[in-house]
Amino acid sequence: MKKGNHTGGKLEWNRILKKLSPYTVQKGLRYLKHYGIKEFWIRLHERFEPEEIPYGPWYEAYVPDEAVLQKQRKVKFSQRPLISIVVPAYRTPVVFLRQMIDSLLLQTYSNWELCIANGSPEDEEMQKVLIEYAEKDSRIRFQNLEENLGIAENTNAAFGMAEGEFVGLLDHDDLLAPNALYEVVCALEKAPEADVVYTDEDKVTTDLKEHFQPHLKPDFNLDLLRSNNYICHFFLVRRSIVETAGGFRREFDGAQDYDFIFRCVESARKVVHVPEILYHWRTHKASTADNPASKMYAFEAGKRAIEAHLQRTKTEGEVSHTPDLGFYRVKYPVKGNPMVSILIPNKDEKGTLEACIRSIREKTSYKNYEIIVIENNSTEEETFSYYNELEKDGVQILRWEKEFNYAAINNFGAAHAAGEFLLFLNNDVTVITPEWLEELVGVCQRREVGAAGVKLLYPDNTIQHAGCVIGLGGIAGHLFVDMPANRTGYLHKASLLQDMSAVTAACMMMKKQVFEKVGGFTEKLAVAFNDVDLCLKVNQAGYLVVYDPYVQLYHMESKTRGAEDSKEKVRRFQTEIEYMRSHWINLLKNGDPYYNKNLSLTKWNYSLRPLPEMDKKKG
Repeated sequence: MKKGNHTGGKLEWNRILKKLSPYTVQKGLRYLKHYGIKEFWIRLHERFEPEEIPYGPWYEAYVPDEAVLQKQRKVKFSQRPLISIVVPAYRTPVVFLRQMIDSLLLQTYSNWELCIANGSPEDEEMQKVLIEYAEKDSRIRFQNLEENLGIAENTNAAFGMAEGEFVGLLDHDDLLAPNALYEVVCALEKAPEADVVYTDEDKVTTDLKEHFQPHLKPDFNLDLLRSNNYICHFFLVRRSIVETAGGFRREFDGAQDYDFIFRCVESARKVVHVPEILYHWRTHKASTADNPASKMYAFEAGKRAIEAHLQRTKTEGEVSHTPDLGFYRVKYPVKGNPMVSILIPNKDEKGTLEACIRSIREKTSYKNYEIIVIENNSTEEETFSYYNELEKDGVQILRWEKEFNYAAINNFGAAHAAGEFLLFLNNDVTVITPEWLEELVGVCQRREVGAAGVKLLYPDNTIQHAGCVIGLGGIAGHLFVDMPANRTGYLHKASLLQDMSAVTAACMMMKKQVFEKVGGFTEKLAVAFNDVDLCLKVNQAGYLVVYDPYVQLYHMESKTRGAEDSKEKVRRFQTEIEYMRSHWINLLKNGDPYYNKNLSLTKWNYSLRPLPEMDKKKG
């Protein structure tokens, strides 16, 4: 909505008001109290922004039809593991209880057992339903507990009933898609060493009439898990891991599953993600799924779960809440005082370079760094006069006299760098966050991390870069481009520390040891994709590439950059595209593991990927 556009504003409010129920108004007032007016307005706008592809019709086209389900029932697997679905039940409305159990009876994979620990044996209606189903199907078993022990101990009682090779967690009022266990066993056929499996999920209204808010997840993402329990539902784990890691712990009630997931993935040989929507999380007024502010104790327990995980893994980090409850920040401290080499390629553009270096000098709180400018065929006298000033101020000026090649220029600069960490920086970038180097060093010092990137903003405070997705727009593209910087995006991903396949080298820190190990930038990629290729080599070598939104810089790059319109530029760009396709073909075919196959590769905002004619059925 543009300023002064009163008609547009009225239409916007009319659209929002039509969606408001009395309960939604109450919920909104709670959010207003928690966030304050400014943050509340941002989240209100995000909540009611229309979907580019509405989920309801998309989901109807997505779900397998009866013919596909019947085909799944006939599949012969080489291994047919028994899967124990454990359910802690307590005062479950019988309609919900029946629907939950029926969702198991509809499974196209049949080797399962349902283990229900009933914490409310005095509930006669529940008792009748449990007896009815147990008599109807021997795979359904229940145990009446002497008293309600709380969700953690009730779940542990259900664990004790389990006899399967794998154990799956199901809440007493939620549902599994009919193909849920089938898809899990398909994944285990491909990865028999997997100890943990999780799937995508969505939410469903209490009356089951509307599916909404799909959570389309990445493959295992350590830093995202430390930011939020994104794994959540549907979660399955090998029973031997449960025995090793231990069951639920009552001191984490409210986030008992978060704590449990951490302990399971810490012990797992392999964690597998099934990118299918197989779990339906029922929401109602008492549910944290729809009213997060109602259970602050749960978010405190989540914070403690992360802290316990960091302690077990011997990782130093300070955990804090973010404005979005249930989402956390881990701040990693700097160990020692390592040197950072800041590498800035430059050709003329004296004013731009001066603004960049001034911002570093004036705003950077970390002191142990060097600045190296790699000069590339400048012609303007004022540029060289400025270089003389910089050299007097301790800046190292290197001369790269060959033609422009971003990869080769940075490799040349890195060879002359004294720092333990390399910070690749464009000359048209200026610092916003004073602690930017401490933050990046703290992340990069972790043994599993090879590189880290940042959130870059245009001068108008919209996002230029919040991580990269392989395949987006063809080879790779930035996420959340042009979104207002104060917005957090899909499930707050623009504002969460997380692992990604790639980040932009307009501002990227890397361990020098890792940079040398992977051979630096590929010099065949003179202009495009060299940073993406470098990050993929870092991933291939077994290191994480981290997107850190807590470091922000302005990137002066124009939103209307000139097109690659000369014959030489077009030919060079096509050559670089072909290089990426030939070297990373499997990744481009299989999809970015830190994204999701059901998300768009033409939109930057986690929109749904269109299904052909919206009537495709999965098989």
